Parts: sequence; C-alpha cells; structure tokens
Amino acid sequence: MAFLPPNPSSGPPATVLGLHARQWMVVAVALGCCYLVVAAVALTGAWAMLNREPTTAELQRAADAEVARRWEAWPAGRIFPERVGYDLGRGRSEFASRVGIAAQGTCQTAVDPEIAAVLRRHGCRALLRATYTDQLRGVVVTVGVAAFADAWKADRAFKELPTAALPDRSSGVRPALRAVSFPGTAAARFIDAARQDRTADRGGPYVLLTTSGHADGRPATAVTKEHPGDPYALAPQVARGISRPLAQKALPDCSRREWRC
Repeated sequence: MAFLPPNPSSGPPATVLGLHARQWMVVAVALGCCYLVVAAVALTGAWAMLNREPTTAELQRAADAEVARRWEAWPAGRIFPERVGYDLGRGRSEFASRVGIAAQGTCQTAVDPEIAAVLRRHGCRALLRATYTDQLRGVVVTVGVAAFADAWKADRAFKELPTAALPDRSSGVRPALRAVSFPGTAAARFIDAARQDRTADRGGPYVLLTTSGHADGRPATAVTKEHPGDPYALAPQVARGISRPLAQKALPDCSRREWRC
C-alpha cells in the first residue's frame, strides 16, 4: 500500500477578521437590506416633507416676505393710486389726486442727510416718491415710501427719525423728504424751498414720509399768518391711504410662483 501525503487543501477554511467567506456573504446581504430600509425611510420622509401642508409659522414667514417685496413687485401705479381719500372733518371728505410718480430714488438722495443717515443705518432698500395735490389744487404733498427688509427694521428707523424741524428760506422745512415737482401740473413750483410741513409713519416693512407746501411755491419763511385749521392735514391721511394696502398681509397661496412658503 502506497502512503499518500496530506492534502494541504483539506485544512480548515480561510478566514478574514474571524469570518468565513459564507459568513461575509451573510453580512453583506444584511448590510444591503439595512441600506435599502434606510433609503426607503429617507425617501418616504422627503416625500412627506415636500407634500405636507405648510405650518402656521411658514405661512406667516411667506406672508411677511411677500409684503416686503411689494415695493419692487407691484407696478408703481398700484403703490401710488391715482386718487386717495382724506377727511376734512364734520363728515366732509375729498380726494387727493396724483400728479406724477418720480423715478426710483435712493435712500440717500431722496431725503435730507439727517434722515438719510437713519435710513442707511437700518438697511433701507429703496425710496419711492409720488406727488399729490388736494382737491382744490392749492396744497401739494410728496409722499415717500422707504422699503426695509422687515417690519422690525422699519420700526427702528421710524423711531430714530429726527423730530425737530426748522424752516429755512433756501431749503424749506428740514430735515424732510425732498419735494418732487412735475412741470405743467399743479405741482410745477413745489420744490424743496417750498416745503412747509412734514410727517412720518410706518406700515409693516415701510416707513412713509411726506412733505407738503403750497402750489404757488412760496417758501416756508414767507408764511407769516396762521391758517385756519391745518392745510396740511391731508398729508398723513394720504400716506396712510398708500401704506394700508401696501402693508396689508394676504393669505399665502403656496401654489403660485410669487409666494415662497
């Protein structure tokens, strides 16, 4: 009988990190199953996130963002309507008529420097202006809409506006919004030197500024007699008439492209 040497291949199977090939296969299959489960859960969560209804906080942020974009999204004629009502008291009301809309100005050039510094400090984005006359065309009002990123910044700027106003023969009442005249209209002679009154208000992310004077262009220093009543009482009312629709929040419609829910 011949003696057969031992077969080296008949020894114990090779291992890697203590696991045989068959065991590694089981591990690989288990890991693959875990990966598929995790991927399925992630996809399900992503689908649910994309298709769920927006939360109340998200709707509120979308509404705030839409209002803050109106100064550049709305046509100028929508921001400054052709007619704005004002109350004279005792049940009498009239309409101020728009005579023109100025080209978009900056927050530095459309106001006196003292106001420009405040607007710049709080991130004023743009300042839009239009000029109106009262129904009798004797009083002229330039209305300015200063746009900010949000209502908080607008409120800070509004509260820091200079309160003291001084008449000057060369520049009218200042610091104030700069007047805008339109040749061939009742506001043709309304320049800075004719500024006799100013107001400020806030609506949402907007600060509303007005400057008023007489249509004949008389400087503030030329007015020596007190007028019966307040001839410029229409100015803050016109500003509120402009700011009310501009700052009013709309119900978000997340299906439309102008909304960012």
